[in-house]
Amino acid sequence: MIDPSADRAVFRQLADLLRDRIMSGELGPGEPLPSELRLAQEYGLSRTTVRQAIGQLRTEGLVTVDRPRGTFVRVPEQTQTITLARGERVSARMPTDAERRSHRLGEGIPVLVVTGPDGAFTVHPADRIQLIRP
Repeated sequence: MIDPSADRAVFRQLADLLRDRIMSGELGPGEPLPSELRLAQEYGLSRTTVRQAIGQLRTEGLVTVDRPRGTFVRVPEQTQTITLARGERVSARMPTDAERRSHRLGEGIPVLVVTGPDGAFTVHPADRIQLIRP
């Protein structure tokens, strides 16, 4: 449960509880989270605190917020496999606004940048790509 006297912020404790429910499969992909009001009542918290917890999960890419419908567990995207060529390097970073729009990325989803020996690079959404070496 949530301990207001703990060293960990209350909204982080709620985010931990909700994350555990998502990771365990209790709340599956596409399923709605309980409403802000219900979570606030259930845990004796303010709606502001609940919003902070949901914001944390959204930043982590675990949930999506669809106003006015509610907050839902994010449905994983279908992955694509890319075979890295000899000399290619991979780095991860957060996307630019333009990359976020062009790849339709939610908050908290990084991109993988594959850079070739000639310096040319491609950018891939990290949640939709699997990289392998031959």
